[in-house]
Amino acid sequence: MQIFLQQLELAAPLFALVLIGFLLARFRWWPRWLSTGLSKFVFVVALPALLFRLMSGLATLPAVDARLLLAFFGGCLAVFAIGRVWGRAAFGLDGVAQSVFALGGIFSNNVLLGVPLARAALGKAALPAVALILVFNTLLLWTLVTVSVEWARHGEFSLRGIGATLRSVLTNPIVAAILSGAMFGLAGGTLPALVDAPLQFLGNAAAPLALFVLGMGLAEYGMRQGWRAGLAITLLKLVVQPLAVWLLCRALGLPKIETQVAVLLAALPVGINVYLMSREFRAMEGAVATSILVSTALAALTTPAVLALLT
Repeated sequence: MQIFLQQLELAAPLFALVLIGFLLARFRWWPRWLSTGLSKFVFVVALPALLFRLMSGLATLPAVDARLLLAFFGGCLAVFAIGRVWGRAAFGLDGVAQSVFALGGIFSNNVLLGVPLARAALGKAALPAVALILVFNTLLLWTLVTVSVEWARHGEFSLRGIGATLRSVLTNPIVAAILSGAMFGLAGGTLPALVDAPLQFLGNAAAPLALFVLGMGLAEYGMRQGWRAGLAITLLKLVVQPLAVWLLCRALGLPKIETQVAVLLAALPVGINVYLMSREFRAMEGAVATSILVSTALAALTTPAVLALLT
């Protein structure tokens, strides 16, 4: 219990920033363009600066066990299969809706919430493992749901769709910053002070701004239709996925820091990108919006509990 309270005390200020952003965006006088601009700044400038600077020192960072990817994404694949079966059995969903339902159970808010939480709770030593998952997360999971939807619609998957997904991932500022920073670091490059200092300043602002922007983004969603399915997605995301990833970490004998990172990222609430995917496929919009709000609110308690259990 004491460890849980310590982790709750550590995480509370982070979720308080989310709440502040949420409340501010709810006020009528808060301009929508300002929220949009802040969000773009975080995604395009602040977080890429943090991750590029981190990965530019890749040669001096601790090595990351590659089994981390097998544990995390193996758990994602298992929970995705569970989600599809559950969506059909419990809610009578078709193949497209099943795919979106299952994606909600595995796609975490790793960028806006995962990076700040990992840095605060596990320290800088955890960030290389976080970066490794971030590189593959969007590519693998969006490809998975794209294949699943295409198969549900046409009985086959489209190479054009997979190619479009790959291009969008590689041009994502977060992924581009991680990959370019890693290549710079592996090439033996050293950032001059004139470049390193501004990147450090921007990186220091990334975590609090990311949480603030997350709160503003949540203000756009309301409790809509499909709340039962939304609660089911929340259960998949906050309970089933972290349990599946933890079991795989144990089975693979993953080291402590990699296990903590994998389970922490799996235990985070539903990512906002799932809502974008639901809009793209015109399926489960209400349920996904509900799951984003509910899972983020509950994560203020469940995430410290997971960290306490891992500790």
